[in-house]
Amino acid sequence: MASLLKLDLQFFSGEKTEKATPKKKQDTRKKGQVAKSADVNTAFVLIAVFLCLFAMGPWMKAKVTHMFVHAFEVYVLEEVTINRIHLIFMDLLMELVIIIGPIMLAAMVGAIFANFIQVGAMLSTEAIHMKLNKLDPIQGFKRIYSVRAIVELVKSLLKIVFVGIITFSILWLSMDEILILSQKNLHEALAFLGNLTIQMGLIAGVGLLFLSVFDYLYQKYDYEKNIRMSKHDVKDEYKKSEGDPLIKSKIKQKQREMAMQRMMQDIPQADVIITNPTHYAIALKYDEKKRDAPYVLAKGVDFVALKIKEVAKEHNITTVENKPLARAIYSQSEIGDSIPDEYFQAVAEILAYVYRLKKHIK
Repeated sequence: MASLLKLDLQFFSGEKTEKATPKKKQDTRKKGQVAKSADVNTAFVLIAVFLCLFAMGPWMKAKVTHMFVHAFEVYVLEEVTINRIHLIFMDLLMELVIIIGPIMLAAMVGAIFANFIQVGAMLSTEAIHMKLNKLDPIQGFKRIYSVRAIVELVKSLLKIVFVGIITFSILWLSMDEILILSQKNLHEALAFLGNLTIQMGLIAGVGLLFLSVFDYLYQKYDYEKNIRMSKHDVKDEYKKSEGDPLIKSKIKQKQREMAMQRMMQDIPQADVIITNPTHYAIALKYDEKKRDAPYVLAKGVDFVALKIKEVAKEHNITTVENKPLARAIYSQSEIGDSIPDEYFQAVAEILAYVYRLKKHIK
């Protein structure tokens, strides 16, 4: 029965039920794992591209028209040679770069902005590292037939339906003008088709942005779920960040032992030991070359006080009983501190007595 209970406790301690700690979130962020929706990026890129087309459409139309006119008026009439074809190709390529460049730049700005509003400033190369486990067919099969894959499929179908309805609605509302396109000249027809395309793109982008809000909320929920921790993981992280309590207690114990050893080594330098006499012991030293007032070399209560008195007895250091003074200095001074001003007179009298006693012994 006890073994079964132990197994149950181990099982539940390993279940990931706890929210991720800030350190776990920071570690996953360094690996490039964040709550991010690709649909937000797509929506902003679409909007940015079609806004660019809306703003620069007349200029782009003029550049494309000039390119075709120049091609038929100049390039067609020139002698066809290998060098000349290369120059014509480079000229046309530069023209296309100038025309398409603003669109590519708008798409890049849209993508960077979409990533920034979702995850902030982040640079991680962990996500592009090659991982051999991704080539595992079994793991790939699990990814294909998983709950996440089903959710992604439903999302894709919703996006297709949503964008399709928007596009069809715009085309249906413009059906009268589409039907009379054959009666318009080329410039008017191209201008109408361009405006219609930009209108469909912008509205589809806004619609996709609306859907991406729900996708982002789902991605955030899924991310929080995937980085959950078990109670055991939280304890392990606490031990790593704060230190194992057992090890910390051993370190503190070792530090206390070393401090006690140093304190005991300093006692033979003391001039006098002031005692309670049973509970407190204070070792004082006066060196006019170092300080203007006597200072505490060692102090302790009960067992430590007993050890101080034993060491003092071994080195023939005078012990003076003064209960109020011993208690006061113990509570108001630390090892290495000078005694408080109000006790100068009392300590001076004790030191004078000790010096007279030493002189008399000599």
